[in-house]
Amino acid sequence: MEIGTHIKLLDAFAEEEILNLKQEYKIWYEKLKNIKQDLKENYGDEKEKQRRLDLLEYQANEIEAAKLKLGEEEELEEKRNKILHAEKIAENLKIADKNLSETAIDALSTAIKAIEKIENLDENYSSNVSTLKSIYYELQEAGRDISYLSEDVCFDEEEQKEIEERLDIITSLKRKYGNDIQEILNYKQEIEVEIEKIQNLEEYTNNLKKEQKQVTQKLETLSKKMHEIRLKYSKEIETKINNELMDLEMKNAKFYVQIEEKEFGEDGADKVEFLICTNIGEEAKPLAKIASGGEMSRIMLAIKTVLADVDEVPVLVFDEIDTGISGIAAESVGKKLKLISKKHQVLCVTHLANIAAMGDYNYFISKEVVGEKTRTKVKQLNEEDVLKEIARIASGVVTQIAIQHATELRSKMSA
Repeated sequence: MEIGTHIKLLDAFAEEEILNLKQEYKIWYEKLKNIKQDLKENYGDEKEKQRRLDLLEYQANEIEAAKLKLGEEEELEEKRNKILHAEKIAENLKIADKNLSETAIDALSTAIKAIEKIENLDENYSSNVSTLKSIYYELQEAGRDISYLSEDVCFDEEEQKEIEERLDIITSLKRKYGNDIQEILNYKQEIEVEIEKIQNLEEYTNNLKKEQKQVTQKLETLSKKMHEIRLKYSKEIETKINNELMDLEMKNAKFYVQIEEKEFGEDGADKVEFLICTNIGEEAKPLAKIASGGEMSRIMLAIKTVLADVDEVPVLVFDEIDTGISGIAAESVGKKLKLISKKHQVLCVTHLANIAAMGDYNYFISKEVVGEKTRTKVKQLNEEDVLKEIARIASGVVTQIAIQHATELRSKMSA
C-alpha cells in the first residue's frame, strides 16, 4: 500500500465531514500555486527585467512603425500583379475595346436599323428589336468600362518599388511575429500588456504578495480544520483495525495512524502514514517494513476490512494469509475475506479448509513436468471437487466422513 494512499483512505473514511473542506481547500490551493508561479516568473533580477523590457518595446515599436492594416497585403499583391502584367493587360484591353467599338457595336446598330424597318409587319420582329437594343446598350456600357480600364493601365516603376518595399516589410514582420497581419497585431497587443506589467512590476509584485498572504491564511484555517477531523477519525480507525487484529490472533500487534505537519500540498498540510507494531516492546514501523508475508497479509486484511467501503482498489490479492494460524483465527480470516469480497474482487491463496470453504469460486493450482519444462496448471473446481479438496486439506485423505465434514464446513462458512 503506497504511503500516498494513506491520507486518501483516512479522508474517505471521514468523507461526510471533510469532503466540502477539501473541495474548498483545493480551490484556494490552486490560487496559491498560480500566485507562486507568477512571482517566480517576475523576470528575475533588475538586469533581466530591463533586457526583457527593451526587447518588448523594440518589437512593439517595430510593429507600430509599420502601421499595418487588415487586408493590406492582399491589396498590395493585387496591385503588384497588375503592374507586372501591365503590358499584357493593356494589349488585350485595347483589342477588346477596338472590336467592341468598331465591330460589334456598329454591326449590332446596323442590325437594329434593319429590323426596325419591318417591325410593324410582325410582333416577333418588334420583340427582336427590343432584345437587340437591350444588348446594344449593355455592350455600350461594357465598352465604356473597358475603355476606362485601358486608360487606367500603366507601368509605374516608382509605384512598383513602393509596393515591393511594403510587401518586404510585411514579410519580415510575419517571419517574426505571426502568419498574417491579424496575428501580428494580436501579438502587439499581448506584448503591450506585458510591457505595462513590467513597468508597474513593483506594484504588481506587492499586490501578488498581499494576495498570497491572504490565500495562505485561508489555507491555514482550512488545513487546521481538516487536521482536527483527521485526528478524530484516525483514532476511530486505529480502534477498529486493532479490534480486527485481535480477531486475527494478532493480540500483540498495534496499528497506528501517524499524522505529521508538512507544507501545503494537494490534500492539505498533513502527512499521513499507517504504522504497525507486531510485537510488544518494539517500535512502530511503516507497513512496508513488516518482514513476514503472513503477518502483512493479515494486517492488510484487517485494514481492508475496516476500510472496505471507502477503498477504491478493485482487486485484492492475499497470499500466505493462513501462515501460522488455525481454528478460530482461520475462521475469522475467512469471514473477513467474505466481507471484503462484497465490495472488491478478492483472490486468496490458501491451504486452510476454513478459508477455502468461503470461496465463491475455487481453483486448484498444481505443477507438472512436461518434457524438460515445469508448467503450472490452474483448474476451476466444481462443487463436488471443492468438497473433495476441502476434505483433503482438512484431513489429509478424502473419506466419506471427511466429505461430510467438508459439506458442513462449506455450509457453515457460506451462510
